[in-house]
Amino acid sequence: MGSLTYDDYAAMPDDGRRYELIEGDLHEMPSPGTVHQMVLGNLIFTIDDHVRANGLGIVILSPFDVILSPHTVPQPDIIYIDSAREGLLSQRALEGAPTLAVEILLAREKERDLVLKRRVYREHGIPHYWIVDPVEKTLEGLVLWREDYETEAKFSENEKATLRPFPDLVIPLAEIWARDLPD
Repeated sequence: MGSLTYDDYAAMPDDGRRYELIEGDLHEMPSPGTVHQMVLGNLIFTIDDHVRANGLGIVILSPFDVILSPHTVPQPDIIYIDSAREGLLSQRALEGAPTLAVEILLAREKERDLVLKRRVYREHGIPHYWIVDPVEKTLEGLVLWREDYETEAKFSENEKATLRPFPDLVIPLAEIWARDLPD
């Protein structure tokens, strides 16, 4: 584990790059590509519309700090904070675990999301973790069960996804995936 803290991280001069602090180590976050951002936009509008219409809490997209500990400050692509956890929001960040963390995989950062962040999210008690793979066109919903995540369901391509913490939300995946772009 590295030795950096949130205070060190917050005091860094802005160099135009994005970073996450994971277990005291600073990780640069590369700029996401077009497909990632299109999928992010489509998914956040779908989730946020549902959350707002039903008064369920707040949805926030990155970049946004989630302070899980003084040494761990990830920036999930999307976070959902249910109404009971809204008190964790401060002017600077979410200071505690969100109800849901969503990561949209980047090919060059897959291991960080699938291994490191999964472990960190589990250790800090984030109850729901969604993994979106825009290349494989899959959405996997993980639920924290006892001491590890278990896959609740995995949906692909053109299926309609329903996952906790939104049992009444149907996500038509065909509307989430980015259009094919020229090489």
